[in-house]
Amino acid sequence: MFSPAKSFASAYRTVDAETSVAHASPHQLVTLLFDAALAAIATARGALQRGDVVVKGKQITKAVRIIEEGLRGGLNQAAGGALASDLSALYAYLVKQLTLANVRNDDKPLAESHALLSTVREGWIAIPAQQRAA
Repeated sequence: MFSPAKSFASAYRTVDAETSVAHASPHQLVTLLFDAALAAIATARGALQRGDVVVKGKQITKAVRIIEEGLRGGLNQAAGGALASDLSALYAYLVKQLTLANVRNDDKPLAESHALLSTVREGWIAIPAQQRAA
């Protein structure tokens, strides 16, 4: 049955997300990637606790894709030097941990991944505005 309120809410979220991306700076886009990956991990943890393996798997897959394709794929190895290399290694580790969490139905690697990614996000948003523009 058609549910107008649900349909409008869904449409609003889609438009809001598209508008956020369209008007975001490169720095803000990376922040959105961090936020989306962290939200997916948090949702996966909740699904794991409820025993909902389908949602857990989908959310872990979503987080892995964001980390691998968005965060890791967006690194500029040539310009980023050792920092880009270290972040690439960290992202690879996170993908491994998330995969293990999915296969083993284990919250510990999910919790660790969330904590590590949160720390990187905090560092990212702490970058001063003048350096963001450079």
